[in-house]
Amino acid sequence: MKFGVKSESLVAAERDLFDETLAADLAACEARLDEQRQAAEMGPHLPPAEKPKRERAGRQPLPEQLPRVEHLHEPESCTCGQCGQALVRIGEDVTEKLSIVPAEFFVERHLYPKYACRPCETLTAAPAVASVIDGGLAAPALLAWVMVSKYVDHLPLYRLERQAARSGVTLSRSTLADWVGRIGVALEPLWLRLAELLRQDTVLHADETPVQQLDPGRGKTKRAYLWAYRSNALGSNPPIVVFDYQPGRGGKYVVEFLGHWQGALMVDEFAGYVAAEDMWWRPEGRRPILWTVGLVRT
Repeated sequence: MKFGVKSESLVAAERDLFDETLAADLAACEARLDEQRQAAEMGPHLPPAEKPKRERAGRQPLPEQLPRVEHLHEPESCTCGQCGQALVRIGEDVTEKLSIVPAEFFVERHLYPKYACRPCETLTAAPAVASVIDGGLAAPALLAWVMVSKYVDHLPLYRLERQAARSGVTLSRSTLADWVGRIGVALEPLWLRLAELLRQDTVLHADETPVQQLDPGRGKTKRAYLWAYRSNALGSNPPIVVFDYQPGRGGKYVVEFLGHWQGALMVDEFAGYVAAEDMWWRPEGRRPILWTVGLVRT
């Protein structure tokens, strides 16, 4: 388009673009009119279907499962301000407001009384409660808060450090990082059990996504992969999702994770899955069925 004081005209090619858009719009309108004329010729219209009920507009009611803390507000006097007679309660007005108790740090004190038997000179006490981290000061609830905040709410550890500092608690990032690493080791049996239950299903879904991994000594990051395996969503068992962190994207990682599993694997067209199928070997001479989007392999 040409802009200027004397001329703001369109060249021929630009006029053709607008003509094509106008022609397309007119054709769409004519097609809509033809559909309406054909519907009118076919007879009376059927009664319209009931519209789905819409949620109530405005403020939604507060969830019933939340606990209620009642605050009773009585008048300053229980006698009438006009005649001095005693007031009689005839009802009440109730208003509800949503509140929250922020994360509150407290100290758990575990007391182990010691009892002695004088005749046989023995000492008896309850065994110590097992800790997730031996010798650590963090209770399981605090460790769960750290892990949920980091991996579910995606809060970096330095923000958790600041949250604790506002309550007068010193939790350095190095301490939090040490907890995260130790919790990962403590949760490994649970991961192994979930993977074992996952491989009992005959239909699985798999996918992989790249993540950046620190490369110590080089001051850089390198690419690693987080492999995700999910059970069949249409099955009767509770859904299971297991993540397998690996340094690469080769098909050998799929083979290592699934092992001797047999069934249908729903994946995309990534060549690594095809290579994984070629690597599979079974003593009985069978391979698992490998399904891909748009491609079925047996």
